[in-house]
Amino acid sequence: MRESVVTYLFSLLRSALCGGRLTEQECNDYSEEYTESILKCAAAQDVDHLVALALKQNGLLGDRRGEIEKRIFKAVYRYESLKYEYDSLCNALEGACIPFVPLKGAVIRRLYPEAWMRTSCDIDILVHREDLDKAASLLREQMKYSVGERDTHDISMFSPGGVHVELHFDLVEEGRANNACSLLSDVWNHVSVCNGTAYRYEMSDAFFYFYHVAHMAKHFENGGCGIRPFIDLWLLERMEEGCEDARNALLSRGGLLRFAEVSRKLSRVWFSGDHPDELSLQMQYYLLSGGIYGSVDNKVAVQQGKKGGKLSYIFSRMFASYDMLKRYYPILEKHRWLMPVCQVRRWFMLFDPKVAKMARQEVKASGSLEEAKAEDTSLFIKRVGL
Repeated sequence: MRESVVTYLFSLLRSALCGGRLTEQECNDYSEEYTESILKCAAAQDVDHLVALALKQNGLLGDRRGEIEKRIFKAVYRYESLKYEYDSLCNALEGACIPFVPLKGAVIRRLYPEAWMRTSCDIDILVHREDLDKAASLLREQMKYSVGERDTHDISMFSPGGVHVELHFDLVEEGRANNACSLLSDVWNHVSVCNGTAYRYEMSDAFFYFYHVAHMAKHFENGGCGIRPFIDLWLLERMEEGCEDARNALLSRGGLLRFAEVSRKLSRVWFSGDHPDELSLQMQYYLLSGGIYGSVDNKVAVQQGKKGGKLSYIFSRMFASYDMLKRYYPILEKHRWLMPVCQVRRWFMLFDPKVAKMARQEVKASGSLEEAKAEDTSLFIKRVGL
């Protein structure tokens, strides 16, 4: 990606987030030829609506005004659809006396200049593990949701209008984001009831900040997390009521202080105009090459480095650890002897075309990955603290 495109991408994002304008020199030097490349990169990161807003603010829409403005309207529509479903969901859980904690975008979008600017593809809600079946039944029977896949830490459900809801009963999977899981499992001791409600809870500032960094780290290890979490981080850093000492204390306990420090630095480079260092530029390349959900190549390179080579990586993917399997199959917590049966059952997931496709992509990426790149990526991941 050309350096000029990257430079303008973040100049435009700063303009959208801060409400300022590009400099006169930047506007004069801007070419409409940049627009296609900038929007393509921004769309891969789900921030094209922010770029569109900045182009409009700075009078740089050119001949593509209608097409670019549609990106803003689409983001507003997405937000309104999610907000309607989110409010209905909260009211239903409150009415059923089920304690719950809103997560991610539902919480953090209040820090944005306007709520619609923080896009989300789904709604994330945490409930107690023992309330999971009750909550799922409520959504299915009262709100007519359909049930999708059950993962190691959530259940996917879909509203009649197609809004995706992830009903979490846990926050981070085992073996990801250093020691985060041990702290995040204690989430219910770090929440308080929201004003005016009886069953809706919110995390403390320090714990929400820790959860955000842990979630970033999990996706970062899985191939990349995109730009948006760094916007969130930058906004969290600017909160007047945020307590840096309390945040850092949790990050240190969870083994994520180094990752947070490097991520803070990059967020300031992107959105405050700080000068980048060599590690920031390497991190930027890793993130921009991966898109919002990361890339298979990045994921394989990271995991090969962590596992100690191609064979160890392939073996770990074929034979899941007990900690991972028990999250797919909770029966293992009482009957560990069923582990071989659950391993075989997990292999049968390959009959799912989507799972088989991902497996083929990973095998292909692993086979073609150069040893030098794997070593470089392994060193890079260690340098960022993961």
